[in-house]
Amino acid sequence: MPEMKITAGDMHFQELNAAVRNSSDKEIEIDGCLGQRYIGAGLTGKHIVIHGTPGNALGAYQDGCDIEVHGNAQDATGDTMNDGTITIYGSSGDATGYSMRGGKIFIKGNIGYRAGIHMKAYQEKQPKLIIGGCAGSFLGEYQAGGIIAVLGLDKQDDRPLVGNFCGTGMHGGKMYLRTDTLPAGLPVQVKAEDASTEDMEAVKPLLREFCEKFGFDLAKVLDAHYFVLTPDTANPYKALYTRN
Repeated sequence: MPEMKITAGDMHFQELNAAVRNSSDKEIEIDGCLGQRYIGAGLTGKHIVIHGTPGNALGAYQDGCDIEVHGNAQDATGDTMNDGTITIYGSSGDATGYSMRGGKIFIKGNIGYRAGIHMKAYQEKQPKLIIGGCAGSFLGEYQAGGIIAVLGLDKQDDRPLVGNFCGTGMHGGKMYLRTDTLPAGLPVQVKAEDASTEDMEAVKPLLREFCEKFGFDLAKVLDAHYFVLTPDTANPYKALYTRN
């Protein structure tokens, strides 16, 4: 299959994105990426391999691309993405998966603040965000659907798995936390339970895909305690905003 190769360097992000968008090649490799924004935004049907550090809004609004980043990514990766896959072999910045409504994001390392906020699901569209390391504060803020999993692999003992205000405003979806200890200060509108056999069977295919991408041992990833966070319908958030 033909492959387009681009050396990004100091290329302006508009020029780089025009080259990617207008190429008839489905396979595109970008070397020397230096913070260019919006790579893969709004595209479908391309396999984009990036070496370096893409800028904000990588894969935003994408609708079926397969994007790989051999390095770190900046903020708003996968913003409002509808379908496809983003795989980051390093860490990612703030607001990763913001308002995503489909597709999958796999992060080998850590992730910044407000990851997975406003994630939503519709019919067969179920967004998935799998984080190999740790997450910052406001993880899953206003989550309305889909799956978030934080695995804490290679976590240093003094670093929390997730930061403050985890699940604030959560009213849909599920969040898996691979830990023996729940985060402090979970809102009362979020229910935390030990993951059941059914919960683990449901997430196992995603964990297998994660391990295959990044070379982890699936058995070791599964051999740990998981909590599952879901909205607590007995204490709905709407009670905070409406009068009885």
